[in-house]
Amino acid sequence: MSTQTLIADRVEIADLFTRFGLLLDEGRWDDAGTVFTGDVAVHSPRGGELRGLDQVVGFMRQGEVEGQRAQHTTTDLLATLDGDQAAVSANSLVYYYRDGQAPHFTGGLRLTATVVRAPAGWRIREVRITPLWTRAES
Repeated sequence: MSTQTLIADRVEIADLFTRFGLLLDEGRWDDAGTVFTGDVAVHSPRGGELRGLDQVVGFMRQGEVEGQRAQHTTTDLLATLDGDQAAVSANSLVYYYRDGQAPHFTGGLRLTATVVRAPAGWRIREVRITPLWTRAES
């Protein structure tokens, strides 16, 4: 694999995780196919094990809280590429807030994922979300 291809893949994978955060922040559930494969598996303490795009989208829709918004910030992204697949890990800080107000709840997460190159670009095939800490504001 050329250095140029490797760099392009890493940039596209970083963009994928940015799109993942924006999907969650903006509630654009109809765009989930631009982030996940159709057979995606999501493992999280809140949702348990979710399989398939429809089940994942259904869970995300169900988790909406009226008036509450979120801001996901992904950091320390590390991708180990192996052809058309990559093992990815990252940290995520999530701020829950109401418009115009400071966050009332914050959490730190660890993400580990398998991403694959699809015809339309890189997609998340499997992701494990591990909460590391939370802080409720008074």
